[in-house]
Amino acid sequence: MKKLLKTIKSLSVIFTVVVLFSACSSTTVIQSEPTGASLYLNEQPVGKTPYTMKDTKIVGTKTTIKLKKEGYETFNITIQKNEQVDVGAVVGGIFFTFPFIWIMEYNPVHKYELTPLKN
Repeated sequence: MKKLLKTIKSLSVIFTVVVLFSACSSTTVIQSEPTGASLYLNEQPVGKTPYTMKDTKIVGTKTTIKLKKEGYETFNITIQKNEQVDVGAVVGGIFFTFPFIWIMEYNPVHKYELTPLKN
């Protein structure tokens, strides 16, 4: 009986750790129309669209997005990590309090249409 309880406890700990680590990160795809725009996150160049952004920031954290493409106006927007609930963080928060700081995540996709420059 003690061995069974120890096994269950070990499996519970492993499950909890897996849930916690998977709940700590959030991913969103940043797309633009047209594609291939230069992408800056918090003023740092990171690549071109489409781009998969992944982070482990806590709830409420803001990220500034800048899209630049020749022949189009520069596009700026700020997204905040509060767009949808992360179920994994909720489950982890039931066992430990601190995962609740990752309870929200980004929407799966952010798509922005660039405006052509006026001649």
